[in-house]
Amino acid sequence: MNTDHLTLPDPQPARKGPSAAARRFGYLIAIAVNVALLYAVNNVLGWDVAPFLTDDFELAIPLINLSLIVTMVVNLSYVFFDSRWFKSITQIGLAGVSLAATVRLYRVFPFDFSAYDFGWDTLARAVLIIAMVGIVISIVVEAVKLLGAGLRLARSF
Repeated sequence: MNTDHLTLPDPQPARKGPSAAARRFGYLIAIAVNVALLYAVNNVLGWDVAPFLTDDFELAIPLINLSLIVTMVVNLSYVFFDSRWFKSITQIGLAGVSLAATVRLYRVFPFDFSAYDFGWDTLARAVLIIAMVGIVISIVVEAVKLLGAGLRLARSF
């Protein structure tokens, strides 16, 4: 007797791309990179390596730190559980925190490019605006992915 018609469709089709082990390794690399960034962000003013950064950068550090720490926690959670729907939800949250940090950088604008001949102020502001638009687009994309996952799950019942 053929019982193929009795099985429920997989609400989450097989992933294309890297294996689970490769994804886990990538998550661990992302955590290490974020640890290094966290250290750099909190020490860059004292290193005198970025003379264009003003002391106002300290006003942006708390949200930048929050973004980096949340990213590390989420990547650690992916090591143990990286289901598509879970990733979409967490990516929406991460994008929200990143958007807050980027908006803070834009508002504080802790950059002084007056020592340079090129109009770096305009370019830096444009890059921050493009980043904000990109983050909002990523939120929409992840929301659509989450909705699709929910619809696939609903159809399987």
